[in-house]
Amino acid sequence: MANNTADHPPGNSVIEVDQDGDFGCTTMHLRDLMELRSGDAVNKIAECYGDVQGICRRLKTSPIEGLSGNPADLEKRHTSFGKNFIPPKKPKTFLQLVWEALQDVTLIILEVAAIISLGLSFYHPQGESNASCGQAAGGVEDEGEAQAGWIEGAAILFSVIIVVLVTAFNDWSKEKQFRGLQSRIEQEQKFTVIRKGQVIQIPVAEIVVGDIAQIKYGDLLPADGILIQGNDLKIDESSLTGEADHVRKSLEKDPMLLSGTHVMEGSGRMVVTAVGLNSQTGIIFTLLGSEDEEKKVKKAKTQDGIALEIQPLKSEEGAESEEKEEKEEKEKKKVNVTKKEKSVLQGKLTRLAVQIGKAGLIMSAVTVIILILYFVIDTFGVQGREWTAKCTPVYIQYFVKFFIIGVTVLVVAVPEGLPLAVTISLAYSVKKMMKDNNLVRHLDACETMGNATAICSDKTGTLTMNRMTVVQAYIGDTHYKSVPEPEAINPQTLELLVNSISINSAYTTKILPPEKEGGLPRHVGNKTECSLLGLVMNLKRDYQPIRDEIPEEKLYKVYTFNSSRKSMSTVLKNANGPGFRMYSKGASEIVLRKCSNVLDASGQKRVFKAKDRDEMVQKVIEPMACDGLRTICVAMRDFTTEPDWENEADILNDLTCICVVGIEDPVRHEVPEAISKCQRAGITVRMVTGDNINTARAIATKCGILQPGEDFLCMEGKEFNQQIRNDKGEVEQERLDKVWPKLRVLARSSPTDKHTLVKGIIDSTVGETRQVVAVTGDGTNDGPALKKADVGFAMGIAGTDVAKEASDIILTDDNFTSIVKAVMWGRNVYDSISKFLQFQLTVNVVAVIVAFTGACITQDSPLKAVQMLWVNLIMDTLASLALATEPPTESLLLRRPYGRNKPLISRTMMKNILGHAVYQLIITFTLLFAGEKIFSIDSGRNTPLHSPPSEHYTIIFNVFVMMQLFNEINARKIHGERNVFEGIYRNPIFCLVVLGTFALQIIIVQFGGKPFSCTALNLDQWLWCVFIGVGELLWGQFVTAVPTHRLKFLKEAGHGNAERDNSNAVLTEGADEIDHAEMEMRRGQILWFRGLNRIQTQIKVVNAFRSSLYEGLEKPESRSSIHNFMSQPGFIPLSEEQHSIPTIDEGCVEIEQLPSSSRNGGGGEPPGRSLHSQEFSM
Repeated sequence: MANNTADHPPGNSVIEVDQDGDFGCTTMHLRDLMELRSGDAVNKIAECYGDVQGICRRLKTSPIEGLSGNPADLEKRHTSFGKNFIPPKKPKTFLQLVWEALQDVTLIILEVAAIISLGLSFYHPQGESNASCGQAAGGVEDEGEAQAGWIEGAAILFSVIIVVLVTAFNDWSKEKQFRGLQSRIEQEQKFTVIRKGQVIQIPVAEIVVGDIAQIKYGDLLPADGILIQGNDLKIDESSLTGEADHVRKSLEKDPMLLSGTHVMEGSGRMVVTAVGLNSQTGIIFTLLGSEDEEKKVKKAKTQDGIALEIQPLKSEEGAESEEKEEKEEKEKKKVNVTKKEKSVLQGKLTRLAVQIGKAGLIMSAVTVIILILYFVIDTFGVQGREWTAKCTPVYIQYFVKFFIIGVTVLVVAVPEGLPLAVTISLAYSVKKMMKDNNLVRHLDACETMGNATAICSDKTGTLTMNRMTVVQAYIGDTHYKSVPEPEAINPQTLELLVNSISINSAYTTKILPPEKEGGLPRHVGNKTECSLLGLVMNLKRDYQPIRDEIPEEKLYKVYTFNSSRKSMSTVLKNANGPGFRMYSKGASEIVLRKCSNVLDASGQKRVFKAKDRDEMVQKVIEPMACDGLRTICVAMRDFTTEPDWENEADILNDLTCICVVGIEDPVRHEVPEAISKCQRAGITVRMVTGDNINTARAIATKCGILQPGEDFLCMEGKEFNQQIRNDKGEVEQERLDKVWPKLRVLARSSPTDKHTLVKGIIDSTVGETRQVVAVTGDGTNDGPALKKADVGFAMGIAGTDVAKEASDIILTDDNFTSIVKAVMWGRNVYDSISKFLQFQLTVNVVAVIVAFTGACITQDSPLKAVQMLWVNLIMDTLASLALATEPPTESLLLRRPYGRNKPLISRTMMKNILGHAVYQLIITFTLLFAGEKIFSIDSGRNTPLHSPPSEHYTIIFNVFVMMQLFNEINARKIHGERNVFEGIYRNPIFCLVVLGTFALQIIIVQFGGKPFSCTALNLDQWLWCVFIGVGELLWGQFVTAVPTHRLKFLKEAGHGNAERDNSNAVLTEGADEIDHAEMEMRRGQILWFRGLNRIQTQIKVVNAFRSSLYEGLEKPESRSSIHNFMSQPGFIPLSEEQHSIPTIDEGCVEIEQLPSSSRNGGGGEPPGRSLHSQEFSM
């Protein structure tokens, strides 16, 4: 094993750059060098530069001190080698968003109808005033009114413009908001570099060529570089090469480190050689960018860019294909993407929208057909008139009017406001969740969390404070219940202990003085190591002089911590003679098994047999663990000759135990309360930890995960594997289904165990509904489990870049209570959308029936096209704003999760919708057919074309709007609560919207005139309208009083997809029919549905968020920093890493009882933080 010490130019002082002088190599030289791998790269470096030191000299940097940080020097480097920044994709302009909003099929139909109507209103043929054309000509009071025929068409166009602008503005503000979020995430990304000999963290964008960067386990490399010194370094390059195996990096074999790759093990230092667009990732990105440009030129019109956005690498083949093919492919990709990523709520909404769209389409078609038939039969059959050329334009005008009525029915039937409600609700929640320490990276996660039925949580840092302190120690045959005085310990043993802890830990781990006077010292780096360094300081010693005397370069060999070793060892060459000394530390039961000696009270070695070990476990380790302490063993070994360092089994053996310490990590004060809230809300909390089973059980009991007297399982990873695997070592779902329902604590677990458990719970068909699982993780190895989970939470403080990349939500305070807040917000999103649906569908049902029946009986819809647009689009937009911004309440946590199959519209909601529809229809039809008698006014029925607005129809319109306004207050409650005003002041937006809508309605009725088909009403009429509206609130109390279970005929709507459940339940007819609808949509046969139901193709949420803006967050990070680029959706790794699963030969044991505290250790464990910048937690 070659020494990993690196030679340095004499006097490792910071090299000041001579301002005129140039660097010894150009960007192109370095780019060419970085394209080489392993042996080729080593030869090229030796040939052109001598060694890595030669490169450092040419780049005018010191491998030890780093750059000087002189602004002029940094600026010069920016100019010569570029900045570490990839320019972000340009956001869509407001006009592009307007154009996208105009693509809505419903709006296009309305525009066409309005334009035809406009054109015909300016065309006055001779036959218009001719009595021979029948009703068409009669009753026009004066020339001025006839001339005003254009107003309706213009008003429809104006309404369309308003809707388009509102939609575009919403998308634009959303884009802006998420770009802001994006840049916030970027600014928070920092990387460790050495400047002026000081280790500092700088934003990734400020890294320059020549910087000396410290790299450690869990990092995502922000730039290309060449290794200067490394300890046991392994890199996952699958994102660039597609090779799933980890690549070992060393100076002799392969020193090339590439941006966007992940450090999976070890630590080291590298000199940065390429940044931004010149790094390997940047070069690929540039190629993708130019590909994008070519496509844009080729295509006059892009559909949405979503296919490019999500699969840039794969879209290359499309460049050669024909435009049409490309568009089809894109459409296919777009649907596939939505399909793959569809969340619980989206799936339900899509199905609901398809059903409503179909119903609306049929209703509108029937309306148009009936109107035309009635007119034709009446005019040509009953009145016996001839169709003459001069009457044609008049008849066509009638047909256009019928067509507009039909389109209006369609407009009202399709819940236009639904995508907006979803968008507003999610955007509002995401913004508010930021304040609750939840940084949402995948929008779907926000509402999926509301359905969560299980949470698998880490222990360290999430349930506990992650502020570790040594509180007990076993040194020299004595068990100290508190940290001993240094005098009580043999000086020789004390010396060994202090040296071992100081050297055998990451040099990036430090204890710094408190920020405020009287505060606690600051722990930087790995928290377990900090507790050991704290022990050194409590023993009145200092670790820094020892580290200064033996810098990292002098460490001969380092075995960094990983989840299979569960220990860390550092080898030093003896300064005053041959031989080596190795210091080790790790999980006590694992390291003790490798010890054959122990230091006694006099500091002498004593033989340590299996019998002694069992006694120590019983008398020292178990009592410590039962107090909830983590136990760590510190050991050493001397070698007289150089062994084979690669043979780890022999090296990590025959150790001498120096001491065993008990480390306390107190439970966070707020966690027990948060866990009891979860349990009340029907969510099972499980603890998955790498700790000893006794420690885990003690902490789980303190947290309330385990309750006294309950029959729940705590088991170790080893036993878990024995119970769930068959003789061949394969996981069997049936066996797993026997274990997981009762499992509450999984100790000494490896990341593979965590992934197996999460996958098993998600795939399980035990219980009524499929489980929705949330997982927390911080280590690199937690990536697979975080990806597999329905919602993955990464730790913002302690989490590695890899864990954050795999997650959906980042907990910025690492606290379990933030997860409970996420559950509350998720449930709130779900309820907000249900509230909106309850309100929306009542409006839709009533408006469609009124327009349909009115049109069939009176030849004209009582609600005109423009009025319908006001009711449907403007009030929908406002209502979605009002109902989607209800703040969450604690009461949301008092019910069980809805689950995947629970329909969006429950039977209670269906009762409310139909109950209120009945009231509104009775009132509307009473006014329509008897309103003139009640109010003693002229009838507005059967008026001729272009006649002025009547008071009769204005009253109908006004009463209709008043009923909707008061029903909006009813819609605030969806579970049958009586007090609909409860908490209304907590939502000022709601109050503003209701009052604002009321004010606008007064303006429309009093001053709307011809465009809105309104005429001013007097005070009496207004009071009656408001009184009938208030009747809605009273009627609501009556509807609530009717018991839902008595109404057997009520159906639910908007089910989840039964297929997603792996249950054997037969598909319901409804679900089957819906899936057909989806297939039709995918084949693109029903053009209608693409427009009608923005939820599938254009679901504003997914679109706006997922296209450039959210994708940024979605896989981490934006294209604007190279650090983030590899996580771009575009950057699809060519292979997903398959984690091998260890097989276990032992026969499988059935669960018979609670496992007693097991002493056999075993299993691996998800790592903690960095040790030699490597994660280390036991």
